[in-house]
Amino acid sequence: MDKLLLIHNNYQNIGGEDIAVRQEIEFLKKHFELRELIFDNSELRTPSQLFNFLFNSNRKSKKRVLKEIEEFNPDVAYVHNTWFSASLSIFKALKSKNIKVILKLHNYRFFCTRSYLINNHIQNEYCMACGIRKKYFSFFNKYFKESYLKSFLVNRYGRKYYKIIKNLDGTIVCLTEFQRNFLRNLGFRNRIETLPNNLHSQFEFTNSKKENNVIYAGRISEEKGIEELITSFRDAGLKKTRLVIIGDGPDHKYLVNKYGDMVNISFLGYKTNFETLKLIANSKAVVTATKLYEGQPTLLTEASLHGTPSIFPDTGGVSEFFPKDYPLMFEQFNYFDLISKMQLVEDEKLIVELGSLAREHIENSLKDEYLIKKFKEFF
Repeated sequence: MDKLLLIHNNYQNIGGEDIAVRQEIEFLKKHFELRELIFDNSELRTPSQLFNFLFNSNRKSKKRVLKEIEEFNPDVAYVHNTWFSASLSIFKALKSKNIKVILKLHNYRFFCTRSYLINNHIQNEYCMACGIRKKYFSFFNKYFKESYLKSFLVNRYGRKYYKIIKNLDGTIVCLTEFQRNFLRNLGFRNRIETLPNNLHSQFEFTNSKKENNVIYAGRISEEKGIEELITSFRDAGLKKTRLVIIGDGPDHKYLVNKYGDMVNISFLGYKTNFETLKLIANSKAVVTATKLYEGQPTLLTEASLHGTPSIFPDTGGVSEFFPKDYPLMFEQFNYFDLISKMQLVEDEKLIVELGSLAREHIENSLKDEYLIKKFKEFF
């Protein structure tokens, strides 16, 4: 059995990428002799981390990788997030031991942080990859809105990371064909493959009764298009349906103050993954009006697994996870189109049919046999 060393750096606040990696670990254990090497950013404020930031290197991380190679002798290293404790030094460690690398890109940070200059990041006024807007007379690529220093450090990191992956002697794995083409258009000539995240329903909700709810679950922020979602729902004039918004974020308080009194909109705040999935399984549909390119949207794919249809914009590779010409897909930023899709949720027969179609499609797209066969081809 092939030996696989999986490397990932957890985020400070657990997100969709961390959940996807955890599920993939459980999946790959069935087919490989797998060892996981997980880093975290708990030492954020220590003097050693400042050194790591400045030099994009972490001796502890490099030492841990070399130790795992010595003890485990892997055939392949499967690398996910490296920001920031894992550090870029792990690539040098892997190369020094001639370990084949498969690198999976879950987002577009490699593109957005590759320069100190905003003009090299955003060509117009708005970045579809991360949601950052170019401010008048700005020149610095302020990736983190709250901090110039943190933005400088991530850009320093990103410049080096971009060079590493562009010259990677290994395989880059994308979640969608859209992202694969995005890399090609940037001039990447590596071996680039497409493989979505393995995803299985973590919970089964039997005999669930569909409530008259449409669910949004995720970050409450400007780039996710929540206010446009709310106003479109209001203008759709639905008589029997309620919009339920789950999650927290920088725009949560503002939106609650402005729209919290509407009788058919509920803000539930943070919910556990189990609570969220139960609400999704029991709802008529889920919805997103994201303004970004998205990778593999956890909200929508998990909804499909529970037979709940999704209303979503045609952006990035999102449509790749649904049947062709899916009737609930709308033109991104066309909110009249979004309104018309929302009005379809009160057609109960159609919604049941579209939920079944979405479930069948995602189950076929993420079949274990297909995913593992494709992954083994990367070797």
